[in-house]
Amino acid sequence: MRKIVCDILVLCLMMAMTGCAKENSAAGSSVANVSAVSVEVEKNVMESANMETTVIESSIAENSQEESESENINKDMESLSAMDIVNDMRIGWNIGNTLDSTRTDIAGDELPYQFETAWGNPQATQELIDAVLDAGFNVIRIPVSWTNHIGPEPEYLITESWMERVQEVVDYAYNKGAYVILNIHHEDWNYPYYDNLDRAAAEMEAVWGQIAEVFRDYDEHLIFEGQNEPRKVGTPLEWNGGDAEGWEVVNKTNQVFIDTVRQSGGCNPYRMLMIPGYAANCTVGIQHIVLPENDNRIIISVHAYEPYDFALNPNGRREWNHDTESIDSLMNNLKILFLDKGTPVIIGEFGAVGRENESERAEWAAYYVHAAKGIGVPCVWWDNGLFEGSGERFGLFDRHSYECRYPEILTALMQAAGQQ
Repeated sequence: MRKIVCDILVLCLMMAMTGCAKENSAAGSSVANVSAVSVEVEKNVMESANMETTVIESSIAENSQEESESENINKDMESLSAMDIVNDMRIGWNIGNTLDSTRTDIAGDELPYQFETAWGNPQATQELIDAVLDAGFNVIRIPVSWTNHIGPEPEYLITESWMERVQEVVDYAYNKGAYVILNIHHEDWNYPYYDNLDRAAAEMEAVWGQIAEVFRDYDEHLIFEGQNEPRKVGTPLEWNGGDAEGWEVVNKTNQVFIDTVRQSGGCNPYRMLMIPGYAANCTVGIQHIVLPENDNRIIISVHAYEPYDFALNPNGRREWNHDTESIDSLMNNLKILFLDKGTPVIIGEFGAVGRENESERAEWAAYYVHAAKGIGVPCVWWDNGLFEGSGERFGLFDRHSYECRYPEILTALMQAAGQQ
């Protein structure tokens, strides 16, 4: 376009020169020469205009094609299966005891940070997520407790400020190209009893409907996890794998979650969805998971702190003793129950409590992750930010300095996951 303007200016200048030449004694010759030049310039102007028109039309066509493609937001996800996504995962990290923290002494519409920091961790930051991703993790699981932020029935509206904060933290990892797992975590309304099923199903539909709407246009890097560890809290059945009632109700609420997301818009009909068995139990619970038919975008969620006496038992041992039996059994069961049948699995929580035994934990982590990788199962370390005290000390990254406090464990994790 600039060339057209310049050529027109030249043409005008030539015409002005023609007028001056008439006053000259050699006017005839000058006019003839200038006229020839003018004709040539005019020709160039027309050619430039035609060329510019062609370029503009081509650009418009390209932009129209891009706009058409951008409208088809599901184009890439339509061809992906859950196995495709899981195979692209290396190793993951939980930002635990943060957005999943709960408080009962303040209202749900209070500032989000009052809940986020309730269990002793600072607010999540972009710098923290960057440090974790730079260390080699490519999966970030974001546990979120919604109970304190859900309004009364039948709408069960989620507090806007809480949803916005959740989205902000999701974006910290999602915008860096990581896989993000978003769930509902410490909820008190989805307990698996028959007499709670209708209410739990209604709230499940309402809550996941709202979450699905907010994140509808996020691509395959965002994964929804329907429930965390649905179980009969405070009963002898809580952690032993459940009973027939618990298994059935968990399967039914899982299906409500799946149906709700699949019926929502955007990319959600093609989104990868994770579902657990009762309590996400890795022994009995996994035996009773019912998978939906004709949906190859389902991932099984399992939590496994094995062997228990080394990894989780508060009165357990400091030495791993190369106790591989429960780990080997777990991997074999996951392979037979799910992987051999084409359904992928993610171990959404694993880890070993710190007992001033970093070398033992590093050896254990190397074996555990290598065994899982051998059957195609990525593992997600449970990091609750805790390093001291009598609680479950699963801290790996310092939430203030963003440094890994246990580099030997980190090296073992990355080497076993194939990162080093």
